[in-house]
Amino acid sequence: MTRMPAVFVGHGNPMNALAHNAYTEAWRRLGETLPRPKAVLAISAHWYEPGLRVGNDVLPRTIHDFGRFPRELFEVQYPAAGDPTLAHRVRDLLAPLDVALDTSWGLDHGTWSVLCHVYPKADIPVVQLGIDSAREARFHYDLGRRLAALRDEGVLIFGSGNIVHNLRAYAWGRDAQPYDWALRFDAAARDLIQNGEVEPLIRYERLGPDAALAIPTPEHYLPLLYVLGAGHPGETVAFPVEGIEGASMSMRAVQVG
Repeated sequence: MTRMPAVFVGHGNPMNALAHNAYTEAWRRLGETLPRPKAVLAISAHWYEPGLRVGNDVLPRTIHDFGRFPRELFEVQYPAAGDPTLAHRVRDLLAPLDVALDTSWGLDHGTWSVLCHVYPKADIPVVQLGIDSAREARFHYDLGRRLAALRDEGVLIFGSGNIVHNLRAYAWGRDAQPYDWALRFDAAARDLIQNGEVEPLIRYERLGPDAALAIPTPEHYLPLLYVLGAGHPGETVAFPVEGIEGASMSMRAVQVG
């Protein structure tokens, strides 16, 4: 079986689910060029709670986990099937950690707002893995390493967040040039990823004031560490999407393998 890549995507504004722009076109091309997976294991910034949980739904619901957006966005459904077999496999790979099989969540917009462009037919099963908010960055990177075996089993490991995500500084409703600190941190992260320098990315708090502005809270950054953890030594790295949305949000995607 072909080893699947692992992919991190900057998902940005939920309205990208309805948009046709450079980002959504790049996501569509990903779906056309990636090997077709047996299933997707999604790690989204928006399932960030204490404890480890993995979705065990047969038909996960589409969660509209946002407010103050147009009605048409709340009407979007992404009816992909779940995959309880994959959920159990994830739990086994992460043992002896206590991973709860969860049917209370579903697919949040970090997952479906991108996958509706990557796999618009919703014909590939999707399982979400929750991010344990009580754990530090290295823990999440190590989980990615333990989940890497799934890539040889036809599973696409799919992280969704943003390398730079400062919502307070986001330029809502106006065309604004990216902040210098956002550009600098996005470029610094790109260079570290390209050079295989993972340790500074795990200890990102030490990367200076740009990091503090780019990552005021960790939930959008941590999915990147799962994808980097799932990589193998010497694998190629590509950046199929790049750009800054709303002046303060990196749309960079990272493809490992």
